[in-house]
Amino acid sequence: MTPGITTFAVRRVSDIKTCFELFMPLSLKRVIIGMTNLEGQKVYGDKWNDLDEECLDAYIGLLLLAGVYRSCNEATESLWDASTGRNIFRATMSLQTFQIISRVLRFDNRDTRARSDKLSPIRDLWEKWVQLLPLMFNPGPEVTVDERLVPFRGKCPFRQYMPSKPGKYGIKIWAACDAKTSYAWNLQIYTGKAASGIPEKNQGKRVVLDMTTGLQGHNITCDNFFTSYELGQELLRRKLTMVGTVKKNKPELPAEISQVKGRAPLSSKFAFTDTTTVVSYCPKKNRSVVLMSTLHKDAAVSSGSDRKPTIILDYNKNKGGVDNLDKLTATYTCQRMTRRWPMVVFYNMIDVSAYNAFVLWTHIDQGWNSTKKYKRRIFLEELGNSLIRAHIERRERVPRDPEAAALVRQLRSPPSTPSTPQRPSTPASSSASTASTPTTTATVTTPTRPPDSKRKRCQVCPASKDRKTSTSCFTCKKYLCKEHSKSVTFCHTCI
Repeated sequence: MTPGITTFAVRRVSDIKTCFELFMPLSLKRVIIGMTNLEGQKVYGDKWNDLDEECLDAYIGLLLLAGVYRSCNEATESLWDASTGRNIFRATMSLQTFQIISRVLRFDNRDTRARSDKLSPIRDLWEKWVQLLPLMFNPGPEVTVDERLVPFRGKCPFRQYMPSKPGKYGIKIWAACDAKTSYAWNLQIYTGKAASGIPEKNQGKRVVLDMTTGLQGHNITCDNFFTSYELGQELLRRKLTMVGTVKKNKPELPAEISQVKGRAPLSSKFAFTDTTTVVSYCPKKNRSVVLMSTLHKDAAVSSGSDRKPTIILDYNKNKGGVDNLDKLTATYTCQRMTRRWPMVVFYNMIDVSAYNAFVLWTHIDQGWNSTKKYKRRIFLEELGNSLIRAHIERRERVPRDPEAAALVRQLRSPPSTPSTPQRPSTPASSSASTASTPTTTATVTTPTRPPDSKRKRCQVCPASKDRKTSTSCFTCKKYLCKEHSKSVTFCHTCI
């Protein structure tokens, strides 16, 4: 398995939008559209206008843009408000349309739903989506297996309480991620105990084996919930190695490993078998941490002042793959306030899809915004703008708000020159050279020059400043520089 983006994905990517559509293809959208239209007809009857692909793309695009603006905890009404909101929301669709879609969005037919399956409201969509993740990217030699918690405090038959997580209550998801890029390679929702109520035995072992199915030659990093001697031997039979912390009460550990009294700080004890290495490191007096590894075969210790074993250094390097995914998706999350847990899962699917698409795009075009530290924010903004553009261009009614209306007219008028120059792609591997050159999507807030306009001095700046511009006010036709235009086409006096 060659690490990095697969040839299957490279051949299907031409721009940022198509990169995202690898994880949200038309087949998945048809499931959402069909079930949503069925629910809309039940709720609104003849008044319901069928949802189509462009409208669903616009809805997802607005969710992504709300995440870019970090508005997950902001009321939806304020996003459409003329004073506190943004023009792009009012230009795309009305607040009522957005709320209606959120109200009726469905992922299965509730009349034929299997009542015995806790995940049935979204299982079909979830499983089809998870099957796409390993097709687009091959993880590197280090893979992290851990648990995620999507915050949710509403009614859910398998809601979990995890005090160590920031949200504490939510939906638990087992995850296997590439340790270097945090690409989500495999995910599985934990639906709680079985109907019989009998707790699952060796759950940690079962989860790791499920998450790593299809991998060979990789090293699996996990915490003490998963690590055991039995798991390490089973992974070796699958040509996988394991590094992880171990609970001190495990019966397979030697008694000398668990003892901490009388041990000198920064000391290490090792125990070996033919296939497994166990180390007990004492960072301070009467404290110790135990790790198990099937990758390391010797008692190597670092030359630093802390004298940490190499096993601990490798564990610390690779343990944060899943935690980093949680951090990155939470920064620009598209989560909205809802009482329905299937919507929470759907929002998380969009967050993970957008992040995975970002990983693919940076592998295909390695020079894209390479000098900027906020590349992912730019990526999400361009992705959201590309998803809503088609819906804006076909709107029958222009918004009443003058700024939103001007934005709609600007998008509908063909620009004389492309607003964003095309960038040549730099493939991450030799297989990427066969793909077409990806180009970045133009941001809708970038002002474009009218075909017959000329560059003139700003008519608001004092005479001492010689600022030339081609942007003019939509109402009074004054030429305006970037400092004096409050929006893309209005001056401060005409707003």
